[in-house]
Order: sequence, then structure tokens, then C-alpha cells
Amino acid sequence: MQKPSPVDAIDPVDRLIARAYRSGLQVPAGQFREWALSQLARVVPCDGALWGSGSVSQMRFHTVTVHGLPVEFPRQLQSTTAINPIIAEILQNLDTPVDMRDVFPDAEFFASELYASTFAPYGIHRILSTGHLDRRSGLYSLLTLYRRDRDAPFSDVDRQRQKRVIYHLFNAASHSFFLHLARTHADRPPGAAGAVVDGAGIFHEAQPRFLDLLDERLPNREPQRLPFALPAPGEIAPYADLMVRCERLSDLYLIIMWPAGPLDRLTAREREIVYCVAQGLSFKQAAKKIGVAPSTVANHLYRVYRKLGVYSRTELANLVHPQAAPTQDP
Repeated sequence: MQKPSPVDAIDPVDRLIARAYRSGLQVPAGQFREWALSQLARVVPCDGALWGSGSVSQMRFHTVTVHGLPVEFPRQLQSTTAINPIIAEILQNLDTPVDMRDVFPDAEFFASELYASTFAPYGIHRILSTGHLDRRSGLYSLLTLYRRDRDAPFSDVDRQRQKRVIYHLFNAASHSFFLHLARTHADRPPGAAGAVVDGAGIFHEAQPRFLDLLDERLPNREPQRLPFALPAPGEIAPYADLMVRCERLSDLYLIIMWPAGPLDRLTAREREIVYCVAQGLSFKQAAKKIGVAPSTVANHLYRVYRKLGVYSRTELANLVHPQAAPTQDP
């Protein structure tokens, strides 16, 4: 009898979870969910899958990804929400897989309007769904697996596997999203965290650190949305002892938030000069990089020293990069 290889001996769910986290930067951000569903379909065999995310207050998806199903399927599914009994069961049993058979016995399901209008046109006969709610952000996620073979219902093993993997897939997707954002928005202050919201301030994505910053200051805040008005895109605004920066992200907004520090008392030009000088550039080099006269750099730096109460480049650099030291003092 041939012994299993070390790779074969690894639990397939554990292997999928590890692969999901490791692939955060390898898989393009816009394709991560589709990729994750294709990987899940190997662990819990299925003919199609749907991954939707949205605000629980609105009970509609703002992001939907399908695997092995036509792109119009999510619209048809949402149009019959009112007659779909599995939804209430999912909401009452978050993070626990719910089989349509347990809610809607086969004899009733296959004779129902729901089956005829929503699932029969796509050949779907078996349905296994799991919902997850992040209560701090109000973000609701749903992951459903579908099978076309009526004689192949989901087993207890299928349920256990979906239950184990679901939390990690949701978190790996969010982690991947912000990893890719960090590549194109690398100028974050220390301790900063991000969230993506719509024009009403309702969360579409949120890093745990971002929610921590809010919860530390407003433990009884209203979930699901920002507790402050959106700054204008490109602007930085104070909120309590935090600084908030807003940037456009297609038709949404990226909000970067961090604890206010000494450098936040400076003007945008002063900060620009500080970062150049803290990198070890001379006045002449900084002036050339920024596009101003060396005397302008010197004058701004003099005012910065007075504002921050520092007396050398070393002290200034320690404010910008606490572990770094510049090559020379003036």
C-alpha cells in the first residue's frame, strides 16, 4: 500500500486557507473572489457558486461574484428575495451553512414558484449557503454553492468544510484588496488604516484597524457608516484626535485615517519639505525635487523647527521615521 505524500496528507481545507492568504498579491484584486470560488469548488465540489457582499441595513449586494453561473443570475436571485425562505434562516444562523432542503423540503421546493423562476432555468437543484456579518462595519457577506445533480445533495462533510473555510475567505479577500491598494497608495502615515465607502459613508470594505480607531473613540457609534462627513476628495480633515484623508476610488471613496501626530500641524508644503530633508537630501536637492528655490526650503524648514520644537535634522527625521537617522545635521 502506497503511503500518502506529505502534501496529500494536508487537510484540503487547511491547504485552501493557506493558499488564500498567500495569494493576496499574486491574484489581481479584481479577480480574487472568482479565483477563491474556483478553489473552493475543488474542496466542496459544486457546479456554481455566488459570493455577494453588501450592507445589512439595505439587504442588497453592492459586490457580487459568480463562478460557473451566468452573470444575470444574481439579479434573478435578488428579485425573488421576498419568497426565498432560506434567507431568514441564514440570518438567524450566521457562519453556519444552511441547506435549502432543511428549510424547504424537496417536495415543496421543486413545486414552488421560487424553484421555477430562479433555479430551474439554470438547472440548479441543490443549494448550500452561509452568511457572515461584521457587526462593527455592518458588512454582510453571503457565499452559496450550487449543484445541478438532484441526486447529489450536500453532505455533512460538505457543510463542515464550508463552515471552516468561509471566515477565512472573507478575510483573505479583504486583506488582498487592501494589499493591492497599498501598492498604489503607499504614502500612508504611520498607524494609518483604510476603508472604502460610498457617498453616504456606508462601508463597502474596512480594515480592522480602521474600525478599532473608531471604536476606541466612539464605542457606541452607529455601525455600517462613517460617524463624520466625507472630506472633499484630496483633502485632509481632523476628526477628534484623528486625521482623515479622502480619495476617489472609481465611484466610491477611499478613506485613510490615522492618529494625529506632530507633522499633522504642518502645511502640505512644509510636510513635503520635511519628507525630503528627512530622506537626507540637501536644501539644493530638496528644492530641485519639489520645484522651489533652496532659500524657500530653508525658510520653510526654519518655521517647521519652531512649530515642532526640534533643532536638528536628526530630531526631525525621528518624527518622520522613528528608527531612521539622517546622514548629517545642518
